[in-house]
Amino acid sequence: MSRLHHVAVGSREVERLARFYGELFSLVEARRQHDEQGALRSIWLDLEGTWLMIEHSSEPPRVVNGIGSGPFLLALSVSEGERQRLERELEARGHAIESRTSFTSYTRDPDGNRVAFSHYPNPASNSHES
Repeated sequence: MSRLHHVAVGSREVERLARFYGELFSLVEARRQHDEQGALRSIWLDLEGTWLMIEHSSEPPRVVNGIGSGPFLLALSVSEGERQRLERELEARGHAIESRTSFTSYTRDPDGNRVAFSHYPNPASNSHES
């Protein structure tokens, strides 16, 4: 049986983006990778056995609206109380909640990537939110 090993997100500002995810979602920094010249190449954050790898990129951010081709959303599982706390914290930091459903809130990280946090009760069900 396979499981997801990691999700990689490119950023011109690796530390800033890693700090956003680490502080907001209480993710522990597990590793830093440097290139041959010693420059920061990536920061790995622990998603309870799956890695969120923030990788250095010289490319400008690519903003996807709605459902785009390829990866278009990073959705994290939270409790209902945690969802409410995250909404308040994001808004206090100047990050708008773009939309909400009964179980999921949607925002953008500092690079414009779409991020969701959800307390959807039964992910094995046939009706899904995205």
